[in-house]
Amino acid sequence: MFDIILHEPEIPPNTGNAIRLAANTGCRLHLVHPLGFSIDDAQVRRAGLDYHEMARVRDYPDLAACLAALAPRRLYAVETGGTRRYSEVRFEPGDALLFGRETTGLPPAVLASLPPETVISIPMRPGNRSVNLSNAVALVVYEAWRQNGFAMTAP
Repeated sequence: MFDIILHEPEIPPNTGNAIRLAANTGCRLHLVHPLGFSIDDAQVRRAGLDYHEMARVRDYPDLAACLAALAPRRLYAVETGGTRRYSEVRFEPGDALLFGRETTGLPPAVLASLPPETVISIPMRPGNRSVNLSNAVALVVYEAWRQNGFAMTAP
C-alpha cells in the first residue's frame, strides 16, 4: 500500500485521525520526532478510537532515519507551495506521502532536497493558508488508493 509520513506533528487529534485512516486503508503510518505530544496522549487515543491496535505505526528520531528505514521508491511531499496538484500524480503502491507540521509545514531544507515535481499540493481558495493535516492526509491517501482500484492489502 502507501506509507504516510507525518513530520513533527503537533496536534494530537490529527495524528489520531491518521492512525484511524491508516488502519482503514492498509497504509503504514510513520511519525517523525519531535512530536508535539505523547503518543499515549488521551486526545490521540480518542481520535483513533480502537484502531490503534489495527494500524501499523512506527516512530523515528528524525526524517533521515525514517527515509532510510523505508527506502521508498518514490516520495511525494504534500505542501501548500507544491508545483502540481495531488490529483495529477499517478500513484503506485509503495509510494511514500510526506506531510509537514500543522503550523509551519515542511522545513525549507527538506523541501529544497526534493525534486520540485515531487512537491504536490491540494487546491484551495486563494489567500487561505492550508487544509487541516488529517484532512490533507485523507484526501491524498484516498486519491492514491482510488487510482489503484482500492486494492486491499493484508495488515
